[in-house]
Amino acid sequence: MADQSQPGEFLLQVAHTADVDRTMLAQAREMLDIAFEGEMTEHDWEHCLGGMHAIAWRGESVVGHASVIQRRLFHEGHALRTGYVEGVAVHPDWQRHGIGGLMMEALERIIENAYDIGALGATDEAVNLYEHRGWIRWRGAASALSPRGVVRTPDEDDCIYVFPKGRALDFTGELTCDWRDGDAW
Repeated sequence: MADQSQPGEFLLQVAHTADVDRTMLAQAREMLDIAFEGEMTEHDWEHCLGGMHAIAWRGESVVGHASVIQRRLFHEGHALRTGYVEGVAVHPDWQRHGIGGLMMEALERIIENAYDIGALGATDEAVNLYEHRGWIRWRGAASALSPRGVVRTPDEDDCIYVFPKGRALDFTGELTCDWRDGDAW
């Protein structure tokens, strides 16, 4: 696991799920439950696994979590290898201390070096963080490649943000994600 010392009182650790101790993952999951006020489902947690985690610590406590996993997004006939950001949250007692930005900086570095683009589904509370960091709201239709074919996911319109890495994208066009259990986006 890579340790990245941060100024002040926080430590940011970046590691693949396979290299994160199960106890640490359990602490991150518990913190996400607190931050999302009990709305974090088992599917939501499963979506966080199998990629790289940025976990923020203060002493022995997990105070922040974010992960990036690989997905395929389809746009204008291209399957884009996408670093999809999941489970971004900071414990309510430690929000507005720059932890979210530190975690996103680590994940954006991974996206820059390993993926065609980055993407995420944003909560209303997090939009300012993402926009400030250069993420762009997708203005086109959102859909998912389901077992029944491509289906519209209109509830996700205006919630999807993309980190284009300079790639020319039509932000008003359709963006389709690969299928998974739970929320498609």
